[in-house]
Amino acid sequence: MVNSRINTENLNLWFGKNHVLHDVNLSIYDKKVTAMIGPSGCGKSTLLRCFNRMNDLIPETRIEGRIMLGEKDIYAPKTDITKIRAKVGMVFQKPNPFPKSIFNNVAFGLAIQGKYSKCDIHSRVEESLKAAWLWDEVKDRLHSSAMALSGGQQQRLCIARALANSPEVLLLDEPTSALDPQSTAKIEELCLELKKSVSILIVTHNIAQAGRISDYTAFMYLGQLVEFGKTEAVFTVPGDKRTEAYLTGVFG
Repeated sequence: MVNSRINTENLNLWFGKNHVLHDVNLSIYDKKVTAMIGPSGCGKSTLLRCFNRMNDLIPETRIEGRIMLGEKDIYAPKTDITKIRAKVGMVFQKPNPFPKSIFNNVAFGLAIQGKYSKCDIHSRVEESLKAAWLWDEVKDRLHSSAMALSGGQQQRLCIARALANSPEVLLLDEPTSALDPQSTAKIEELCLELKKSVSILIVTHNIAQAGRISDYTAFMYLGQLVEFGKTEAVFTVPGDKRTEAYLTGVFG
């Protein structure tokens, strides 16, 4: 039995009068990689950002339905959004390190919580950089600017920054689209390693990438979840003609 870490229940979202997501029911399974695929503008990134309430920052956003993180509805009144964003980490399309040192990038989220000793912060920074496969490359220059790192290193630093909060779920919004093939391969391998300890949801335009690294695949089209299942099944025997058309390049 595979346990789910996040469940959406009849999720609808509007930006003003624009109905963007329609009755989405999706499970993100524990310690698995779930890929979300579909053409541009189909609602993938919008859905992804529902899971850590990033859409709250957009004016006139309205949401109906529920998103359960374990037993908790993350849209319930009086929910501590800061805690949600610690439990559900996010890595964006373009690497976005803070203009700080490598160390302070990873320590930032821990420091602002004000509950960790300096010793704890140091050990968690080291653990997170090791988990993101970056420690050996930066351990001798932790107090140098993160902006001097390569694009691939910056993206792994952003992953380390998210991991420092010990998240239950890691959201990756096209994390390799701005990277070279070698850096992309490293991030893909890293995802396969990280899923041993965290649930991963990745939005990708790269169908081959979804096939390589995901256990489950969700196909989105025009704001609807058209199909969801084990990646092998979705890719080999899609249950909907629209999924088949997208996977075979008829549209995209």
